[in-house]
Amino acid sequence: MNWSENDETAMPAEAQAPDPAQESAAHLFMGDSGELALDTRRALVQLLAGPSLDGRRHPKLWPILVRDEAVIRRRLAELFLELVIDRDVQVAFTRQADTGDLEVPLLLRRAQLTFIDSILLLHLRQRLTQADSQGDRAVVSTDEITEFLSLYERAANTDRAGFVKRVHASIEKIKKHSILQKIRSSEDRFEISPTLKLLFSAEEIQALTHLYQRMAAGETPAQLVQTDADEEADQ
Repeated sequence: MNWSENDETAMPAEAQAPDPAQESAAHLFMGDSGELALDTRRALVQLLAGPSLDGRRHPKLWPILVRDEAVIRRRLAELFLELVIDRDVQVAFTRQADTGDLEVPLLLRRAQLTFIDSILLLHLRQRLTQADSQGDRAVVSTDEITEFLSLYERAANTDRAGFVKRVHASIEKIKKHSILQKIRSSEDRFEISPTLKLLFSAEEIQALTHLYQRMAAGETPAQLVQTDADEEADQ
């Protein structure tokens, strides 16, 4: 059988339709040797820049992420990173892949949490769950957060001014990671990002809740540390 060199029917249909994410992206800029399409690169960069890719804050990038999830996962895996995605709340972020005993360089840095940070995150996580169950937006204010954390002012063993300073520093840290997102037309009200749902495992939430209950009962940080050490010694 003789086929004409211009006869496209000789080529399988799937070979005629290249994947948009894999299509050559030559000429995007001088010296570009990349393979991903422009919009796919933008979604990948947002994930790497972090702290998340949010469907509400990034409405143009979210459908690109969903469309090209497979190729983006492959690119992240080459950096020893894992894609965490929740389609229901339209939130995605990256974290270090579990490589077991394999020694790999760490691209992402873990945020160091203070005692106040941990209590604040637990409170925000609980508020997010409550708002979801009621079908409301999870909104908090600076005054509300300060009032809640004041329950631990004595346990933090600091003066009032110093405590308030630490609370505001914690709020700023949480804002930096986009877990608290400022509401427009308001200086001190924030919406809690659904990303927080993905950041804590059930075990971590349980541990933080246990910490919260013990602090509410009046235990100090020093007592908590001593008790934990005793429990580990008994195991």
